[in-house]
Amino acid sequence: MLGGVRPPTASLVVLLLVVAVLTVIGLGGLRTGGLPQAVSDEEQQIAADTAQSLRTAIDTEASTVRRTASGYPATSASTPSTTLKALTSAGKSVLGGALLDRRTGKLLAAGGQTVPLAAVDVVRTASGSRTVPPRLVTSGGTRRLLYFARITLPAQQEEPDQDQYQAPDRPERQWLLVVSEALPPLAAYGDGRTVEVVDASGTPLATAAHGKVSQAAADSGLSAAAARAVRESGAGTDASGSLRGATTGSRHTVAGWAQVASSTGPGDTDDLGLVVLTARAVPATASTADYSRFALGAAGALAGVALLLGLTLYLSVQRPLLRLYLSAGRVARGATGDGSTASADLSRPVPVHGFGELARIGRALDSLRRQLVGESGPQEFPARRGPGYRVLAAVCVVVVGCWGLPMIFLLNRADAETAVPAAVLADQQARTEIVANRIRQSLDQSYTDLSTVAASLPGRSRAAQTEALRHSLADHRQYRSLYLLDRSGGITLRVGGTPWRTRVHVPVGGGITTVNTSGRIPAIAAYAQVRPVKGKAEAAGVVLFGEIDVKALNSILPRPKLGSVWVTDGEEKVLAASVGYRAFQSLPDAGLTRLARATQSAPGTAGTATSAVHLTSSGPSVDAAAPLAQSGPTARLGWHVVTAEPAAALQIPAVQAEQRTMLAGILGLAVSAACLGWLHVVVIRPLRAVAVLVERLAGGDRRTVLHPVNHDEIGSVTRSLELIRQALAERDRAARSRHAPGPARPLRENTLQR
Repeated sequence: MLGGVRPPTASLVVLLLVVAVLTVIGLGGLRTGGLPQAVSDEEQQIAADTAQSLRTAIDTEASTVRRTASGYPATSASTPSTTLKALTSAGKSVLGGALLDRRTGKLLAAGGQTVPLAAVDVVRTASGSRTVPPRLVTSGGTRRLLYFARITLPAQQEEPDQDQYQAPDRPERQWLLVVSEALPPLAAYGDGRTVEVVDASGTPLATAAHGKVSQAAADSGLSAAAARAVRESGAGTDASGSLRGATTGSRHTVAGWAQVASSTGPGDTDDLGLVVLTARAVPATASTADYSRFALGAAGALAGVALLLGLTLYLSVQRPLLRLYLSAGRVARGATGDGSTASADLSRPVPVHGFGELARIGRALDSLRRQLVGESGPQEFPARRGPGYRVLAAVCVVVVGCWGLPMIFLLNRADAETAVPAAVLADQQARTEIVANRIRQSLDQSYTDLSTVAASLPGRSRAAQTEALRHSLADHRQYRSLYLLDRSGGITLRVGGTPWRTRVHVPVGGGITTVNTSGRIPAIAAYAQVRPVKGKAEAAGVVLFGEIDVKALNSILPRPKLGSVWVTDGEEKVLAASVGYRAFQSLPDAGLTRLARATQSAPGTAGTATSAVHLTSSGPSVDAAAPLAQSGPTARLGWHVVTAEPAAALQIPAVQAEQRTMLAGILGLAVSAACLGWLHVVVIRPLRAVAVLVERLAGGDRRTVLHPVNHDEIGSVTRSLELIRQALAERDRAARSRHAPGPARPLRENTLQR
């Protein structure tokens, strides 16, 4: 450990000057007015959220096409036309379909609109074992997505009544299913925002808008700029960014772009070259503020405080301690030496420098000097003493606190109502709506998948139904348990984990619901009726339930710079969240609860999204809430999505100025407390101990040995005092031996020497 008075004093001055420099750096470049960086960052995140929704929709459709093809009950009697009709009839978004021979590329069957196959090398596309990703092609001047799936069918028999095992030499039929669909529909959130999907060349493929759109926001030059930015970032990534468009009066056009590519590895959308471009005209902030002058003033004041404290500690502690160190060494040399030099050292009085403990040690040391030369005897010192160096350290902390406390609690405080620009608040609301839409799509897809399974159960044996449920559980990872209920609510057939349900009910129709109201984990489930088919055996139950793994729902919620996200039920109880939570707990803040309730415009209505800025213990928070769904199987649930992002995490100048001002004050107080605490440990506390011992020594205590603890100035003073003690003890023994009637007792002498 560094000892002595110099390191803590120098560290205090240097570190306070460093805090002053950081104050200038942190606050000097902040200016309000114009367009805050937070607006551009939020637009970039909106583009990234929209791109993720589009990517999820394409991935889901590609998986559905492949899963439908792999689950098709093909037989040797299946023909291309019947197979194509069975595989494409259930797809509502299918524009056209085709079946081709994988070995030759020959068209076997086609339906719906003509599938553009001119640019597809069927043989090469169908080769290999990996799944075939979707492709973007042109058909009639419009762009279409082609989805692919391989199908393997038994060899076709020549005679209908011929056993298939009697023709072992006929090869299996290898087909390639091609489904043509339009791009998934886009949704724009936030008034005045446009959303475009462009290809790698910047050509718009699909467009959506919300509310009245300004001409500047619809500037076509942004598409080309986004395409250039994508080329610079590299293809096949989930890169995103922001752009600045044209300025009309006081309104600036802000755009965000994001590639529709997987962020976790190779995906179905990596080779499509799609880019999402969002744009919106935002009014510039009217009020302006420059924090550079404040930064220079605060830094100058702290630098003055640092120099003042350094000079005070130097004059009141460091220099007196060094002089005491020299005086103690001189007296020790005089006490242990002989001749004229020793007499000269002892003849000079010990000057008393400083105050407090150093003054006490100086006075006691001079008393010891006089005792060594025989000028006086032991001297008692008063018990009441003046203020010591602990008071000086406390005063130094108070001086720094006079600078730091206003920085923490008073200066540059951001007004919660005006600090956050309206555009940032609107963007938080738009992002919340996007998350709500993604959750709705996920739950709707779970219900659709479950309905498909429920429709396939009647007419099959119990073993076949169990196998169908197991196959569905393996294909749909969002389910943790699938089970059938009878009319009394009892489970008659189950695959997967043990159900978490505690509510025993047999609902009618189909949709999404919760099947428990308490416990550690909320149980959200999709359910569908198992309707009997005339002429077929009934299924083992009347309602099929699929409990959705809450982890799959939680994984959808986190998004960069969106903050904490919660999914609540109609009573504002938490069902899922991006942060740690307890099932069915209330939202962590009453303001969030009020915000969620405010989305419900009237009883029984779906409600609309809303947002607000709330002041919390850690500063302003940008909060928003949106109804989970206004249509579909989840609309009647009354669930909400609530988000809360601390304004400090956004690049808002007023909030940044408040946070950095508080940080500078905290750093100043922390640095001063640490350095002065260091000074107390290595200087002030040892000085207090030495002062007590040297006063006892000057009062006649010759038995207490003074042990130096540290190798610094105080340690050197302690060693000198120990030499003086030994010299005085030797002189006292010699005086007693001259006046004693008999020989001295060795045992007593040895004891004194120890």
